[in-house]
Amino acid sequence: MRRGQGKRKAEVRELPRVSRRRKEEEEEAVQEARRRAAPSVREFKYNKKRVRLVSQGSDLKADARCILYWMSRDQRVQDNWAFLYAQRLALKQELPLHVCFCLVPKFLDATIRHYGFMLRGLQEVAEECGELNIPFHLLLGYAKDVLPPFVVEHGVGGLVTDFCPLRLPRQWVEDVRERLPEDVPFAQVDAHNIVPCWVASPKQEYSARTIRGKIHAQLPEFLTEFPPVIRHPYPPSCPAEPIAWEACYSSLQVDRTVKEVEWATPGTAAGLAMLQSFIAERLKSFGSHRNDPNKAALSNLSPWFHFGQVSTQRAILEVQKHRGKYKESVDAFVEEAVVRRELAENFCYYNENYDSVQGAYDWAQTTLKLHAKDKRPFLYKLQELEQGTTHDPLWNAAQLQMVREGKMHGFLRMYWAKKILEWTRSPEEALQFAIYLNDRYELDGRDPNGYVGCLWSICGIHDQGWAERAIFGKIRYMNYAGCKRKFDVGQFERRYTPRTLSQ
Repeated sequence: MRRGQGKRKAEVRELPRVSRRRKEEEEEAVQEARRRAAPSVREFKYNKKRVRLVSQGSDLKADARCILYWMSRDQRVQDNWAFLYAQRLALKQELPLHVCFCLVPKFLDATIRHYGFMLRGLQEVAEECGELNIPFHLLLGYAKDVLPPFVVEHGVGGLVTDFCPLRLPRQWVEDVRERLPEDVPFAQVDAHNIVPCWVASPKQEYSARTIRGKIHAQLPEFLTEFPPVIRHPYPPSCPAEPIAWEACYSSLQVDRTVKEVEWATPGTAAGLAMLQSFIAERLKSFGSHRNDPNKAALSNLSPWFHFGQVSTQRAILEVQKHRGKYKESVDAFVEEAVVRRELAENFCYYNENYDSVQGAYDWAQTTLKLHAKDKRPFLYKLQELEQGTTHDPLWNAAQLQMVREGKMHGFLRMYWAKKILEWTRSPEEALQFAIYLNDRYELDGRDPNGYVGCLWSICGIHDQGWAERAIFGKIRYMNYAGCKRKFDVGQFERRYTPRTLSQ
């Protein structure tokens, strides 16, 4: 046992009951807000702009036995526009509602850190579905192979799924569309963004400046309270097969050397508790201290947002209640969680080269090419970067924070990626290394936000040209001295020295 661990455990056991009571009161307040919006989605004025038809036909077949929600990106029950749309269809047709999730054996550079977080969250989803009389099915394999047979076998009359702008999930949707029976309508709902990606803008936006007005103009229409997903009144003809969660976990063919993290408990309940702790303890200093890695000012919600375990829209609804008290912080949080996040979705949706230098603006590609042969002050191999063994103690500390905790401080993500550009053989190699490390260690890896963060830092996406210098050309530059002016660099470095990895 590590020193002090027993004492911490005792402190946890002795937490006052008031904190549990407050948590229950907060949960009840959210549930009451949903009930005030409407008794169920059937009575709710559902905004059809959130939905688009993937299939050619839209008519539900007469002999349908159920409606199916194929859950993919948005892994939660409540506050989920896709789940709500599926229940709306099922209630209107007086049919049972089923939910499925297709567990693929491998996804990009995801490790047991990511799969473990996801599976434990899905276990909570399955339990909640059971309480609502909605069978949850865990299908093992790629959607194109397992979903169409499931649709036929269960007499599915309509299929609903959620939305992700990345090419692989988009390909999954296309593959399923091609293999679905022609008489089964297939709809997609953007349950991840507040303003649906295809509604926010019809084209790739140049920067936050060009999308901000479009997003804010549409928030009154889309930033609404959710109705509840209710206990489904039409029981299924057959229950879902029991899920052997631990066997699923053990059978995953993923890298298990990147361990799961202790600070982030998976699932919607834990994510909403993190949201409430942010509002109660950290929101007041978000506006002034969010760029100081030594201060506890961030929401820390990105893992739950990434896996769709917590809705960004729910976070905004709750945070906005405190605008009167913390206006600067609330406005800054809306800028990051809505404008910047939806700008990243826009970029990945409209630019197929979202993870490549070819996705950068012409001016950035030109300046990087001009300086590609500039002499680098240091050249590091991927392994040296991964182990945090560079000459720069701040960079090493940021890398070790990510390896150890699955979350690097947001301000340091920019510095970290820009230094990779400075210390590798080419912009292409820099971007490849940055994306690999981000996707392997960050709990919120393989996300539009991550790709855009790397391209902003290395390729100047959503930025402007700056004074020209070696290696960077006109890409914005960051250095150690600039960080020292912003925060106590030494304090952060002492928290993440190389030895902490083995502790």
